[in-house]
Amino acid sequence: MNCNDTQTPAAAPAPTKPAGSLFLVGLMGAGKTTIGRLLSRHRDMEFVDSDYEIVARCGVSIPTIFEIEGEAGFRKRESAMIDELTQRGGIVLATGGGAVLDPVNREHLKTRGTVIYLRCSPQELYLRTRHDRNRPLLQTEDPLARLEALYAQRHPLYMEVADVVIDSGKQSTHCLMRKLETELDRVLAARG
Repeated sequence: MNCNDTQTPAAAPAPTKPAGSLFLVGLMGAGKTTIGRLLSRHRDMEFVDSDYEIVARCGVSIPTIFEIEGEAGFRKRESAMIDELTQRGGIVLATGGGAVLDPVNREHLKTRGTVIYLRCSPQELYLRTRHDRNRPLLQTEDPLARLEALYAQRHPLYMEVADVVIDSGKQSTHCLMRKLETELDRVLAARG
């Protein structure tokens, strides 16, 4: 993979969009938490992970929330957390993979910060997540098929909100960060 491969969506962001916060979206295993932590250090910003915040507030794991409240209950908690966190300034926020399913969440992400989509193929995501038991949506007979279905459903939504799209597949973290920093600088400079 070439370190120069990046893609910026065709639609230009609204010129009035605040640039203070950076929001990472993408499927589970795409690297949102890892890249988010690095990005926050590079930019001297606070890092926040919406899933970790939900767990901290509830006092139980996400699989437990899914077991007790179902996916709908979790999504309700997630939407409230996204609303709260996207109102904070100067943070790097790693969102849960399904945060973009709610149109209100997508609006908050698009209008309250700069959105980075970490895109990764379902096959690569499967290799990264196949042994992880903390991913309730992958506890099925065929996790790869589930990832392919999630990608088909969510990829258009990620593209809808994204200001920057970075492929987070088979490349070093250093290479990915270099590409991301270059694209971010370009997007933020264009906003003035």
